[in-house]
Amino acid sequence: MEPVEINAGAWYLRALRADERIDDRPALAEGGITDPDYVAIRTAQWDAETHFSWAVCEPTTAELVAEIIVTPTGDTSADLSGWARSGYEPALETGATAVRRFMEGALGLRIP
Repeated sequence: MEPVEINAGAWYLRALRADERIDDRPALAEGGITDPDYVAIRTAQWDAETHFSWAVCEPTTAELVAEIIVTPTGDTSADLSGWARSGYEPALETGATAVRRFMEGALGLRIP
């Protein structure tokens, strides 16, 4: 599956990136994620449909402030987790609500 972008009001959700235009790795490092292959791994997981992840971003700068991860656990269920950089917990909460609606409405996955 191709990554899906979501508008969550004050926040913009997109796939993680590490390219010539946007590099999320410095923000990921602030969140404790220092694996240089992390973005590539998350991209491959989208392709395999084993995990779905979103960078919760400031809409004007595209700066990553949080990450939301959905892991399918069965035919109709999934777990949702995430983390936020210090001070951005409200972005994580808002983004998680939007992702939950998307997963349940578009993919039929129930998130407890």
